[in-house]
Amino acid sequence: MVELVYFFYKVAVILRSRKKCLRVLKLLVLICAIVYGIYVYSTYLKHIHIEKKREFLEFQVIKAFHYNNVVYQSPIAHLHHPKPKTFNRYTRKPVRLFVIMSMQRSGSGWFETLLNSHMNISSNGEIFGQKKRRQNLTSIINTLDRVYNMDLITSSTKNDCSAAIGFKWMLNQGLMEYPKEILDYFSKRGVSIIFFLRRNMMRRLVSILANSFDKDARVLNGIHVSHVHSHGEALLLSRFKPTINVTSLKSDLGKMESTAMKALEYFNCTRHIIVYYEDLINNPYKLTQVEDFLKLPRMKLSSRQVKIHKGPLSEHINNWKDVNKTLIGTTYERYLRSDY
Repeated sequence: MVELVYFFYKVAVILRSRKKCLRVLKLLVLICAIVYGIYVYSTYLKHIHIEKKREFLEFQVIKAFHYNNVVYQSPIAHLHHPKPKTFNRYTRKPVRLFVIMSMQRSGSGWFETLLNSHMNISSNGEIFGQKKRRQNLTSIINTLDRVYNMDLITSSTKNDCSAAIGFKWMLNQGLMEYPKEILDYFSKRGVSIIFFLRRNMMRRLVSILANSFDKDARVLNGIHVSHVHSHGEALLLSRFKPTINVTSLKSDLGKMESTAMKALEYFNCTRHIIVYYEDLINNPYKLTQVEDFLKLPRMKLSSRQVKIHKGPLSEHINNWKDVNKTLIGTTYERYLRSDY
């Protein structure tokens, strides 16, 4: 009898022990689930933050034009009546002021030639390419005054029929050194900004390296050219395949994106439009949006410039396998798939 009682006692102890273990196990599972949930949620928030930041840079698609589009910020485009000191402007036609903000090898030269084919647009080129014009803030402001007062004469100048006057400003030509002062100038003068950017920074890098190579090689009859006007010349230049430094590749692409993002952040409060090179290649209608943005009559615009690097990126990079391996699985992987 005593043995039977002892047996039942042991069974009860074991059952209580198992129940206790189950409670501890359930508690551990609950804690793990909570920790995992917090981790997943924090990762999700971080992902959303990154995506929002990237969307700010890319602005993905510029929707069909309308005057209240947030891309344009303000529908008002100020009218000006320049009084040049260097010549007599006989017409009283008012003009609007603009600037094209871009980065080298983004297709901005091609874009500017398209604009200049409009009979009412005078876009005066890369005027701050000359260092003396951007030595300090004073020289920058003086140059801006000369451009917008029509006292800077270039091959693109249309003195009496211009209805829109501007130029092309690269982000590395003093623009980012004095953003507050330049923003204040643009606001006071009513200067509209055209951001002309390239979505695929990898293609931009290839173009930069190829252009740098040609400065020394001078493939076209001993002459260096940044832009060509025939398919034969484009083919000759495209034969050079740069070797990309994969060690610093992700860092280099990140810096390019960061530079563009900073420019958008600095000048986002101005009246502006964002145009992407790839969008314009695929949809020429984007040009009519720019004409509407500048409040100009729509015309058929054209350029003699010919694209140099056509087709898949793999055809234009010497160490393509290394580049592909480096970018696969990263935020820059999308650059590998772009084809136009």
